[in-house]
Amino acid sequence: MPTRADPLGPWFRLGLDMWMLGAESSSVIALRTLKLAAGGAAASAEAELMVSEKVAAASSLFRQAMLGQLGATMPAAGVKAVADYRRKVRANRRRLSRS
Repeated sequence: MPTRADPLGPWFRLGLDMWMLGAESSSVIALRTLKLAAGGAAASAEAELMVSEKVAAASSLFRQAMLGQLGATMPAAGVKAVADYRRKVRANRRRLSRS
């Protein structure tokens, strides 16, 4: 149900956050693809970093869920989880844009 603070409702907000995550992720995928296509030691290091980041992100999210740190409702949990991933994606985009 929409509230004064969130007039479009929590599910709409989650949908927008997920859409933004997808858009931001696309740029990281493109930057990583270029780096991996170049080959060499930097590409190998990027591939290892990519896998380790994904494992760490999944285990962190699982831990937060098991400890009840994601929120009391499904939309709240989704918003918090997506915000966590978006923060990590933005950090990767900044890092990959510099190199």
